[in-house]
Amino acid sequence: MDKKAFYKIGYGLYVLTVNDGKKDNGMVNNTFMQITSDPFEVVVAVNKANYSHDVLAKTRKFNLSVLSEDVTFDVIRRFGFQSGRDADKFDGFGSCFKMPNGIYALNNRYANAVFSCSVKETMEFSTHTLFRAEAENALVLSDRPTCTYDFYQKSVKPKPQAPAGKTVWRCRVCGYEYAGETLPEDFMCPIGKHPGGDFEKIEK
Repeated sequence: MDKKAFYKIGYGLYVLTVNDGKKDNGMVNNTFMQITSDPFEVVVAVNKANYSHDVLAKTRKFNLSVLSEDVTFDVIRRFGFQSGRDADKFDGFGSCFKMPNGIYALNNRYANAVFSCSVKETMEFSTHTLFRAEAENALVLSDRPTCTYDFYQKSVKPKPQAPAGKTVWRCRVCGYEYAGETLPEDFMCPIGKHPGGDFEKIEK
């Protein structure tokens, strides 16, 4: 199977945000869609390895900021390349505001819309949980085009550049880099939990 075929699916890119009552957190997500219009219901898939997954499963509330083409790689790195278990992702980040549900959303500097959602049902799968939720609030923030996964790959994500004297393996999905001559056979991306087959070698 050529896993690269999955990269051709027309994903958007989003930042899903949660709050556990004490701490705000967010993560980059690419699996979100509307399923009904009366009431307005959506589904979002979240990797079980993510800290936000555990918070969402407990609180059953989240915001979903639709990233626009204005998004920078620093924003993707902040919300997608570190774990909320180890870092405060909102520390020093001013491009956000709190929705009435008390959860942060990105503002119009990087997002063109935001949804506030309440989970109604969950479905468990091997690596992800599918959350069916009702959109209780929605705002349009700007008219800028939505950042698709394809746009991110071509225009936002930095081009591979191996440090002098080193070999780097980069995850094609999230961009995490592993430095070393060989990639361990059982290697798993610590950020997106992607297997070694999703990594590409960047020559010296």
